[in-house]
Amino acid sequence: MSVDLNFWRYKENFAHDHIKVYRTACCEGELMEELETLPINDILKKIAVAFSDWTIQNSGKYFEKEGYGAFQIFTTPQIVRFDCYDMQEADMNVLIDILFDFGCPLYDPQISTRFDSWTDR
Repeated sequence: MSVDLNFWRYKENFAHDHIKVYRTACCEGELMEELETLPINDILKKIAVAFSDWTIQNSGKYFEKEGYGAFQIFTTPQIVRFDCYDMQEADMNVLIDILFDFGCPLYDPQISTRFDSWTDR
C-alpha cells in the first residue's frame, strides 16, 4: 500500500486552501505566494539521522529497509512530500513528528484533511 504525506506552512494572514496547495505545490511542484519557505536542508538532515539504519539512495531522497517498506522525498523550497510504500505506521509517525517540529502540519490527501488544529499556519 502506498500513502503520501504532505507538509507546508502558510504565511500569516493568507487564506487556507489545502486542496489547491496540495495540487499546485505538492503535486505540480509550483511555488505559491501563500506559503512560507521551509528550512529544507535542516529537515532532510533530521530525516537522515532518524532513518540512519535504513538504506539511503538518490542523494538522501529515497530510503528503504527490508521488512519496513520505503519512502521517497519530494521537496520544493515550500513543501515536503513523502511517498510511502508498505511502511509501518510507527515509521510514518516519525516523519510526521519531524515536520511537526518545523511547524508543518500533515495534510493527508487520502481523506482531504490537514491536521492543523494546533496552528494557524
